[in-house]
Amino acid sequence: MHPKTYKKLVAKQFSADFQSAIAIEAVPLPSPTADQILIRNKFAGINAGFDTLICRGKIPYVDLTPPFDLGVEAVGEVVAIGAAVQDFTVGDAVATTVRGGGYREYQVIPAQLAVKVAEAIPEILTLMPTGISALVALEQAGEMQTQETVLVTAAAGGTGHIAVQLAKLAGNHVIGTCGSAEKAQLLQELGCDRIVNYRQENLNAVLEQEYPNSINLVFDCVGGSVFDTCLEHLAVRGRLVSIGFISEYASVPQVVSQPRIYHKLFWKAASVRAFLMPHYAEHMGSARDRLLDLFYSQKISVAINPTPFHGIESIPLAVQYLLKGQNVGKVVVQFY
Repeated sequence: MHPKTYKKLVAKQFSADFQSAIAIEAVPLPSPTADQILIRNKFAGINAGFDTLICRGKIPYVDLTPPFDLGVEAVGEVVAIGAAVQDFTVGDAVATTVRGGGYREYQVIPAQLAVKVAEAIPEILTLMPTGISALVALEQAGEMQTQETVLVTAAAGGTGHIAVQLAKLAGNHVIGTCGSAEKAQLLQELGCDRIVNYRQENLNAVLEQEYPNSINLVFDCVGGSVFDTCLEHLAVRGRLVSIGFISEYASVPQVVSQPRIYHKLFWKAASVRAFLMPHYAEHMGSARDRLLDLFYSQKISVAINPTPFHGIESIPLAVQYLLKGQNVGKVVVQFY
């Protein structure tokens, strides 16, 4: 027997402060229409950067007016199906990446938006969409080759630790940055060739002393001064792919006064490229299938942050936890 109501997290207003933007609502549990399925979410992935920016109204490709639903990726169990649904049955484990479908106990969506998975485990949340972004950013935006030197910033995070493994599988030398001994231990276990704990070493000094031939490909999740350092050390025809800038998510953009960027790029024919998954949507399906195959065949592993977060009420804490860089691996919230 299903409950009559369930809880979800909504943005009730735009605000620079995530906590003051949100509210928890109890709403009636819907029944699926003919082509829909009703899913009981078991785990949801935390995307603190996206969460804070969307609550400020700062996601350019999303035009929303509060109130609106929050959260994206989730894994759960199909608990009801519409009369016309043929590809799912009650009890199937599914993954979804529907905006507004993550931070809620139940969701009802068109069946074609769900992906059947072997088991509703939190590891899937690291692969979809986080891992998909890592793979497509490296291969499409970054044009990753083999026998290159690849630098991954925030390398022990949800996206970074997948990027490290994909770069290693492609036959590259991988440098990973992190900020704690626990994160460095994870990167060592994943086969990272050079780990730079920025609380103990200076990234610029390490690159100057140990990498005279510079960096072929940078996968940058941090932005700020880390971005500037990586830019300085791009090799001839090097590529810096910006997939985020967590250093500025919790603050207003930093004003920078320095020579224009082409002075750093032109003489090396280097380039800076930004990556945003919606603009590479045609690659999502094949990337998802490849990642699931790599995971099920144990060619890549997934790190789930060990700190537990339970229930809708814990989501603001999880967002702040991630923004502070306390996580080792993907941060998830468990609903049941």
